[in-house]
Amino acid sequence: MKISLISLGCAKNLVDSEVMLGKLKAAGVSITPNPDEADLVIVNTCGFIKDAKLESIDAILELIEKGKRVVAVGCLAQRYKEELKKEIPELEAVFGTESWDELINYLRLPNRKAYRLLTTPRSYAYLKIAEGCNRLCSFCAIPAIRGRHRSKPLNELVEEARRLAEQGVKELCVISQDTTYYGRDLRNADLLELLKKLEKVEGIKWIRLLYLYPTEVTDELLAFINDSEKVLPYFDVPLQHVSDRVLKSMRRGYDGRYARKLVEKILSRVEGAVIRTAFIVGYPEEDEKAFNELLSFVKDGYFHWLGVFTYSPEEGTPAYGLGDPVPEEEKLRRKELLLEAQRPVTRKKNEAFLGKELEVIVDGLDQELGLVPVGRTYFQAPEVDGLTYLETEQTLNTGQLVKARVEQVSDYDLGARVGEFKLFAQEVEP
Repeated sequence: MKISLISLGCAKNLVDSEVMLGKLKAAGVSITPNPDEADLVIVNTCGFIKDAKLESIDAILELIEKGKRVVAVGCLAQRYKEELKKEIPELEAVFGTESWDELINYLRLPNRKAYRLLTTPRSYAYLKIAEGCNRLCSFCAIPAIRGRHRSKPLNELVEEARRLAEQGVKELCVISQDTTYYGRDLRNADLLELLKKLEKVEGIKWIRLLYLYPTEVTDELLAFINDSEKVLPYFDVPLQHVSDRVLKSMRRGYDGRYARKLVEKILSRVEGAVIRTAFIVGYPEEDEKAFNELLSFVKDGYFHWLGVFTYSPEEGTPAYGLGDPVPEEEKLRRKELLLEAQRPVTRKKNEAFLGKELEVIVDGLDQELGLVPVGRTYFQAPEVDGLTYLETEQTLNTGQLVKARVEQVSDYDLGARVGEFKLFAQEVEP
């Protein structure tokens, strides 16, 4: 049997896909990245917001139209299992999250011990440290889909990090639904203790923390990151909004003043700190005044990177009862205004690095630019931030850390030189 797997949604879903691929490989299955070549296609679905649901359903229907045998797994399958079976009877099977053992048994394959099969470049890998979430944010369906927070045992995470390092991984991207909550359901473990253990893993050069809950970014965590040689001063802190009224309705547990004080504290206490955040526009309680407050906050220039989502009413969430009063066109208008306000902020922050020498991790070669080496600095997370294009006469390997001097910037990307050879004749385009 030849199987292909399509992974949709977030990096946490990607880790699940890698676990499934490892199980399939250990069972002797032939795996192909091309669904057209496969006898069976597994779609690891996302069910977080409306657009993600539609993407998952479209992917399933497209494969079925091509005559493919399709199995749906993951978040959408967990949340709407019976609906999917009813509405898309051509689906061969539907399994929820963390269902790899059920999948293996369904396919009548031997269930052998297996490690993840990495799909990322060997420069980085995601380390998922927990499952589920205990937060009660009014707009979020994740607790209903993934369940309550469950931390992975510390010793298992350290062992997984060692295995990743042995495969050549240099950067660990630590993820979960709420990374700062790690260890609260364990004895004698918390995020700082985990980081101390991960710092000692030989071969790992960078540790990047993603999904930090705003109220849990403590003074102790800031001090630890500031002193650490491996944990990067990169703060992925989804604030969601800055209006007191909106934040209260969202049940976030803080107000606008706290959000402002937090970003100021991060930038003042941690050398070289950069912040990525995310906001939701079009939430039912967001009137024009609340949006303008958010827009002003973005223009204040705190953030290096910004993600913006339009509100999606999700069944079963507390906010669902508020309706969806903001028209879709207005949501998109607000999203575009935030992104346009952020664009010059990001460029200005990039320009601050012109002429400076930075450490860059090499992710591979950019095929469209004639095999130009491409990588990332400490303030560029995989998949969501800008890239650094490298000019060099040297042969660079994936996962290699090199010193490069920044010579060009665009709105999002950098052009940097390794050694004295100059390759770029013009500014790097985004």
